[in-house]
Amino acid sequence: MIRIEKLNKSYRIGERSLHVLKDLDMSVDEGEFVSIMGSSGSGKSTLLNILGILDRYDSGEYCLGDALVKDLDERAAATYRNRYLGFVFQSFHLLAYKTALENVALPLYYAGVSRRERSERAMELLERVGLADWHDHRPSELSGGQKQRVAIARSLVNKPRVILADEPTGALDTQTSYDIMELLEEVHAEGMTILVVTHEPDIAERTQRTIRLRDGRIESDGR
Repeated sequence: MIRIEKLNKSYRIGERSLHVLKDLDMSVDEGEFVSIMGSSGSGKSTLLNILGILDRYDSGEYCLGDALVKDLDERAAATYRNRYLGFVFQSFHLLAYKTALENVALPLYYAGVSRRERSERAMELLERVGLADWHDHRPSELSGGQKQRVAIARSLVNKPRVILADEPTGALDTQTSYDIMELLEEVHAEGMTILVVTHEPDIAERTQRTIRLRDGRIESDGR
């Protein structure tokens, strides 16, 4: 599903270049549940941004499914993201002025899906994450755990092949974090490929495999 070979990424900082990812090799098979760990500055957020086609890489190869992801313009990148990827973020990224139902349905609006189908699919997913009764509530009326459940429902609405979750439990208490991981485990059990970036060992332990980054390289891979 995901294959990376000799991937390099650098950023210009003033007069110097910061080499963040260094000849990185990594693969994730379809249906795997993988966590990515590493200290601040290890490159895990940069890696996730490249996997999510939110940032470009300098050299190497990144293959998503059967497609080589390289030097895409924004329209092509958006097409790949809509076709393959769902995103879950630590800060939820919900629109404050829209209801839970509208937030979940939003990716379908950009995909040109009819209003009726958008609402039906969004409600089905809110039912799945246990929030059907909260469909008309705005984010300010939801708890942190409820917001993340809405975000997970939104990540699934386009029927992606891969979920990328960036610190999905970082803003939640312990029990709520475990509830969110249980929901992700249920999604994974249905065949979804999931990658979770986390700094929490107890969260990583709930995945099948942990990749540890250090200074832009893979330090260990629990394959």
